[in-house]
Amino acid sequence: MGRKKIKVLIVDDTVLYRKIIRDTLASFEEVDVVGTASNGKIALSQITALKPDLVTLDQEMPELNGVQTLRMLKAFNGKMPATVMVSAHTTKDAAVTMQALELGAFDFITKPSGASMQSNITALERQFKPILQAYAVKSNLGRAPVVSRKVPGETPPPGGSIDPETFTGQAIQSNLRPEAVAIGISTGGPKALAQVIPLLKTGLSQPVFIVQHMPAMFTKALADSLNEKSSLLVKEAENGEIVTRGRVYIAPGGKHMKVVKSLGGQVTIEITDDAPENFCKPAADYLFRSVADVYGKKTLGVIMTGMGRDGVKGLQVLKKKGAAVLAQDKKTSIVFGMPMEAIRAGVVDQVAPLSSLAGEINRICTGI
Repeated sequence: MGRKKIKVLIVDDTVLYRKIIRDTLASFEEVDVVGTASNGKIALSQITALKPDLVTLDQEMPELNGVQTLRMLKAFNGKMPATVMVSAHTTKDAAVTMQALELGAFDFITKPSGASMQSNITALERQFKPILQAYAVKSNLGRAPVVSRKVPGETPPPGGSIDPETFTGQAIQSNLRPEAVAIGISTGGPKALAQVIPLLKTGLSQPVFIVQHMPAMFTKALADSLNEKSSLLVKEAENGEIVTRGRVYIAPGGKHMKVVKSLGGQVTIEITDDAPENFCKPAADYLFRSVADVYGKKTLGVIMTGMGRDGVKGLQVLKKKGAAVLAQDKKTSIVFGMPMEAIRAGVVDQVAPLSSLAGEINRICTGI
């Protein structure tokens, strides 16, 4: 018996894009496109009839737009399918996409603007591949084994293999008083961050650096959305700016972010165009290494929901410096990939659910 396929419903008001997305998804053996709909109202009835696992939702549609449809899906009487928002690469659509992700959309793709049908399909294939992989892992359609993979250059975890599903670690000492917090996050990040960053205490004395895997333009929308909800200033990081205590800096999409310290002791941010790491740009590993160089053991590393291994090697560098690491648990992670790999590598001190992460960061940072 073959592996269960992912049933997908495509929702878009343009015939052309329904065809492009259908042709794109047809290239994935694990996908079965069960239907299409031209607006959200039709989609809701199709979802009831076809029971898809995943729905692609265009932002702008007549009758019901993407966010309105998503809101109605949240009240859906039955299993809610995962949703992938389809966004134009505009400031307006980026803001709407953030709203959808905070409402619980699984992920998003951007509409390509290639010169040919095939170039657009190729661009969409690159975007859909990691999303489908993440969905398969989340749904246990392609579950990874518990035993760690051997990765060249990585130190095996102390005491043999660790089961990331049962490991909880021990509470990080509240007398650590770190000088910086560094967070790596991916799939499910905007919704998770919206439940963490606004709950960080007013007057927090540490800067908070965040790498969220996301394209250019969308990280600015993420920063703006979080800033509206938070007492701390949240902004997309800029090249050359001086790091200020109590601010939250989000790496710009499509670029890397690192921190550097001058001979005089001043810490600034550098935004670079270096090569992707772990197929990611920005990459958590890239940020974590620089934070280890500048803040060393006075760092709190945080690894949250997301697919893949980004962050593991950077956290290893932080741990060698004596830093502490907090990870999100499996139950509350949209995709338990990045935290799982960090736990397997033996670089996590404490595991906590999403609802406790802000409280733990506050406790560790303030000593209270």
